[in-house]
Amino acid sequence: MDDEPRISRRRTLAGLATGLSAAIAGCALDSSESQEEDPSQTPDDTQPDTNRDEFPEEFNQPGANPNQPAATDSGLTQLYEDIVDSVAAVRLESAEGAGGGTAWVYDAEENYLVTNEHVVRNTDEPFVWFDNRGWRDADIVGTDVNSDLAVIEVLDGMPDEATELPLVENPVPVGTEVVAIGNPFNLTGSFTSGVISGRNRNIDTVGREFSIADGVQTDAALNPGNSGGPLVTHDAEVAGVVSAGQGDNVGFAISARMARRVVPELIRTGEYRHSRMGVLITDVTPGIIEANKLDTTWGVYVIGTQTGLPADGVLEGSPEGAEETVRGRSVPVGGDVITALANDGVRWPIPTTERLSAFLSLYTKPGDTIDVEIVRDGEERTVELTLTSREESS
Repeated sequence: MDDEPRISRRRTLAGLATGLSAAIAGCALDSSESQEEDPSQTPDDTQPDTNRDEFPEEFNQPGANPNQPAATDSGLTQLYEDIVDSVAAVRLESAEGAGGGTAWVYDAEENYLVTNEHVVRNTDEPFVWFDNRGWRDADIVGTDVNSDLAVIEVLDGMPDEATELPLVENPVPVGTEVVAIGNPFNLTGSFTSGVISGRNRNIDTVGREFSIADGVQTDAALNPGNSGGPLVTHDAEVAGVVSAGQGDNVGFAISARMARRVVPELIRTGEYRHSRMGVLITDVTPGIIEANKLDTTWGVYVIGTQTGLPADGVLEGSPEGAEETVRGRSVPVGGDVITALANDGVRWPIPTTERLSAFLSLYTKPGDTIDVEIVRDGEERTVELTLTSREESS
């Protein structure tokens, strides 16, 4: 994709249709404007001016809003107050309806927010709402469908209170307490808490060809409209970017490690290129171990390779029709088993497809030649494979 100059726009927001429309995982379109609620509505149903200085004074004084609970000594209360001004609602509008999600401040000086790609997919003119500070124009800086990340720029600048939220330096361990803040069901500034329930998850969503690697799992409540918002540690650092809620007590976020790689490139070039091997794979199972008489008890089994892609002629999949029946199930035989990957001094054992995807996403780029350790016909060997990009080979 060639870089194209972006043209800043300024518009009057007085005619902006009211409300944020919630969407599953953040951004489906809703044709019924009448079902939306306006996050800017005050309790007496008056429409406030978008100038923060003209909001009723009680809304500008922490703890002074009569609708707010009395101050407490809760650490979570303080955490909420520390980060709420750095989170914004995202709204998009089209002839088909309106949708939205959540974004958070990545770079306050440059007015950059991070959100999900699917939140802004159907527009090039998003609007953002900072709590009790009115609507602001925004522009899309860059998007990446494969990581579901996007960067948007607030054209009129952000409120002084909207400070940036840093990404965690290292992956947070399972059990770490986290909070999610966003706009579920149009309820702006909603705050839920939980823990990191799992790491290194592949995030699968409808309509996406590739899984998102290195995902973070949480039991914090995530609902339609949370997408794009931050999953934050109690140190006010972003552990992940909320991507999807999959069910009761199971939600997923794009890891800070992934965001750290993708977001700067989106700002620099507007896009991000992901590595691709060109293999059809599955986790090694007890049935595969038995049918292939493997000595290893884990790894990634190569079902086949894709013609013209890097693995073609380098790795071997199961010959056509080669399978055995184990405990009543058909099991492929004759393919390579990948046990480790290495690149640029980094070597990872590969027990699962999740680990393989994470290594490619975090430690390689298109054009790299990587070492692939495999088991073939009962023997261990290492082969070299030069990666291409998903975008070039799709």
